[in-house]
Amino acid sequence: MSAHGSDTLTARDADFSSYMHARQASLLRTAYLLTGDRHTAEDLVQVAFAKLYLAWDKVHDRGSIDAYVRRILVNEHNSLWRRAWKRRELTTEVLPESSHHDTYDAGGSGELWDLVQTLPRKARAVVVLRYYEEMSEAETAEVLGISVGTVKSQASRALATLRQRAPEGLNPREEER
Repeated sequence: MSAHGSDTLTARDADFSSYMHARQASLLRTAYLLTGDRHTAEDLVQVAFAKLYLAWDKVHDRGSIDAYVRRILVNEHNSLWRRAWKRRELTTEVLPESSHHDTYDAGGSGELWDLVQTLPRKARAVVVLRYYEEMSEAETAEVLGISVGTVKSQASRALATLRQRAPEGLNPREEER
């Protein structure tokens, strides 16, 4: 390889490495919210970065890299659950004790996100991107490759399901009655 070629490769790698270090924590958080499991989320982010690295030279709009990587995360997460060997059950030596909070959960504890994990994959992706990542309906639609109307209907149904499944004290609308 020529000296010029190795300089280009070094600059490319440095550019990618800089992006990866800056965005890794945020993307890990998004992956965790999609998967509900830290180890699976780490694997998901690793796969997403590997796929991004392979396509790094093809991504011309550097402003849309985050959306591109989130799309990879969602697609990879969906394909994980299509595999026959993958199951949602996790084996543990000790069963976790169940606890009940009598106060409203504004998302500060894991109880709200445990409920989000019960949603179907697509609805969960909409909820994570819309309300946790604070993306607009249009941005969410673009990342997921669906229409804005589908984002609205998925979000509406998901929120209704969460309200219905929320235990007493977790649903703020119950306090208004």
